[in-house]
Amino acid sequence: MTVVDDNYTGHVEAQTAARRTLPGASIVKVSVGPMDNNAYLVTCSQTGETLLIDAANDAEILLELIERFAPKLSLIVTSHQHFDHVQALEQVAKSTGAPTAAHQLDAEALPVKPDRILAQGDTVTVGGLTFDVIHLQGHTPGSVALALVGADDKTHLFTGDCLFPGGVGKTWQEGDFEKLLGDVTSKVFDRYPDSTVVYPGHGDDTTLGTERPHLGEWRERGW
Repeated sequence: MTVVDDNYTGHVEAQTAARRTLPGASIVKVSVGPMDNNAYLVTCSQTGETLLIDAANDAEILLELIERFAPKLSLIVTSHQHFDHVQALEQVAKSTGAPTAAHQLDAEALPVKPDRILAQGDTVTVGGLTFDVIHLQGHTPGSVALALVGADDKTHLFTGDCLFPGGVGKTWQEGDFEKLLGDVTSKVFDRYPDSTVVYPGHGDDTTLGTERPHLGEWRERGW
């Protein structure tokens, strides 16, 4: 496992990790599994308490990173129910004893019953860090994003599969794209500034400022 401490670019190769250090937190981003899922360990600099977002796959890699960088794992949040985001959830939760959390609408499909149910407007507190819970429907009924505010002068937004560089997440049923784009527009772009860093469930990071000019294009193309 390679962790790059001082050269975080938002890009990680398969089964490798990089660490971003902020004044109040550190973020370890790792790509796991055959679908190159991103998992994130967000650690409070003051207390060492850590949030894991998506125990997606490669439990042994996640557990190694937890041991090295996050010995106080406080909570595991699952962004949504799709199988590629939960393959390591049961093993990591069992090995660490950390409680788990997800939205009610996706909870029944998970391999581990959530200890905490998340909803729009909730906050998740990990040490001195506070994350806003954002419910985004369309990719799945119970997808959630988490917005970390206050670690530095930027918002850090973990979007699961709801927002990527170049568009919103995949949808399948009629009306779901409009629902997802509407939620992303009203709950994300209308709320957070252009400097907000977006950490998606796959691929590279982006910012809201980079993506905002293209909202009309996404709406017109329909995906």
